[in-house]
Amino acid sequence: SFLPERSNLAGVRHILLVLSGKGGVGKSTIATELALSLRYSGKKVGILDVDLCGPSIPRMFRAQDNDVHQCDSGWVPVFVDQDKSISLMSIGFLLEKPDDAVVWRGPKKNALIKQFVAGGAWGDLDFLIVDTPPGTSDEHISTVEALRPYKPLGAILVTTPQAVSVGDVRRELTFCKKTGLRVLGIVENMSGFVCPHCSECTNIFSKGGGEELAKHAGVPFLGCVPLDPQLSQSLEEGRDFIQEFPKSSAFPALAHITQQILDGTLQRSS
Repeated sequence: SFLPERSNLAGVRHILLVLSGKGGVGKSTIATELALSLRYSGKKVGILDVDLCGPSIPRMFRAQDNDVHQCDSGWVPVFVDQDKSISLMSIGFLLEKPDDAVVWRGPKKNALIKQFVAGGAWGDLDFLIVDTPPGTSDEHISTVEALRPYKPLGAILVTTPQAVSVGDVRRELTFCKKTGLRVLGIVENMSGFVCPHCSECTNIFSKGGGEELAKHAGVPFLGCVPLDPQLSQSLEEGRDFIQEFPKSSAFPALAHITQQILDGTLQRSS
């Protein structure tokens, strides 16, 4: 595979990785909501979905029927909105059929990830959010190594509140330390359920595990994001998730998380 002379990531100001030590904690949801939240702050955002086995980002944006085209400088990402403020690249766009599984061994997956990271013709972006596969696997290491030359801003770790999940995410902290990836902070996802009828918040999965872990590890705790069944339903039914997002109970939490990231980037770039 060819690599262009000028790096395709040259126009990307900040790269954020969304990581977790475990599957099912809502990394893709947080990556998506973070992208939307940054867009509401007036930023231009790309999402790079390197989850080879479960590329769910295209579906969340109702973009799963799109194809990725090649141009001279690489793959052209798919735009999801009229004003082209969010663009997507996903392994999902490269599968022949949506149900195809990527049954590959490590080396082939790693080669694809490298090509994927360097091969997207992103143009100018304020933020590129990288949605990673679960665990601290081979694919993880390849993603971090492929991104290293572009000096990523750091990683956001996603956990759910219960101790089992927190234990797995603790390993991810060790992974970040070993690979020299800065941890921007921890997000506790699925933190409480807001009843659509009476707006009472119930903690289904206990509470506070993410905050505890952040304190223990000495990294920032970015906040708790509640489960919003109405938002999940809008995703499931393919309604306009982008429009419905600001009305959700998750929005204030994500706006707060986004603000902390923006404050941090402003401090670092000044």
